[in-house]
Amino acid sequence: MKHLLSIHDLDREAIERICDRAASFAEVSDREIKKVPALRGRTVLNLFYEASTRTRSSFELAAKRLSADVVNFAASGSSVEKGESLKDTVLTLSAHKPDAIVVRTPWAGAAELVTHWTSASIVNAGDGKHEHPTQALLDVYTLLRRVGSLDGLDIWIVGDVLHSRVARSNILAFAKMGARVTVCGPPTLIPHGIEESLPCRVTYTLDGIREADVIYALRMQNERMHDSYVPSLREYAARYQINGRNLGPRQIVMHPGPVNRGVELSGEVVDSPQAVITMQVEAGVVVRMAVLYEVLAGSRAPEVAPVPTAPTTTPGAA
Repeated sequence: MKHLLSIHDLDREAIERICDRAASFAEVSDREIKKVPALRGRTVLNLFYEASTRTRSSFELAAKRLSADVVNFAASGSSVEKGESLKDTVLTLSAHKPDAIVVRTPWAGAAELVTHWTSASIVNAGDGKHEHPTQALLDVYTLLRRVGSLDGLDIWIVGDVLHSRVARSNILAFAKMGARVTVCGPPTLIPHGIEESLPCRVTYTLDGIREADVIYALRMQNERMHDSYVPSLREYAARYQINGRNLGPRQIVMHPGPVNRGVELSGEVVDSPQAVITMQVEAGVVVRMAVLYEVLAGSRAPEVAPVPTAPTTTPGAA
């Protein structure tokens, strides 16, 4: 696998392979010395045009734990502020011969464009409202650790689906792993016809939410909104917040972060043992280690030559 741009790039076998590799890297993370030499001598460039805490820090830590050299680039304080285009920025940075570029931008499709401007492997760390494939992979990994299999799971994704790249990647990943996906939110925040383009069903109320095995809450993407999609956050919370009144005792709660306490999730739910939000953050490093290994070494590693067997001799032969 040269690039990871979308969950569309992966089948179930590939998702399972990445999760299995992440599990092996998790064992490394428990050691006193948390490094392996898998990517020694390789350079990973983190190219971020949007603010990020979890994704950027986990990609940086993932690359360092694989012994790669890491260069962090933020648009703020760079030539981007002087008007330099994404293409020219990529061409400039490619002169340093990075092996992989991790790209986060506010523009849908930008990660795919970057593949035409550099020979480096590209990992999409979020491109506008399009996709966020590594978030989906770490969410699958988290659920596999918690419940063992996604086959037959009923997963509800609740909130601002319209502006969420996480929702799009997760619908695809969860469905490929055998889960049934329902998206729920105000009609203004559910893309028209989403059930025709993605493997999910749609509902506009929390009626039936207790049938879900997993509830995945999304935050309101205020930074991507240019119109008023709900009357107020207070009214949104009154109708769509996951709290102690509508959460069943066996249900698992997930959230990609950052959480707006008191809006999409009540504080009691965030802090409850049913929430696996901290597990998701922990999964970020090992899953991104697995992704970087996959694009830089996994698919290009030479096959191990078979061990020669001793020739069979005939008794009495000289």
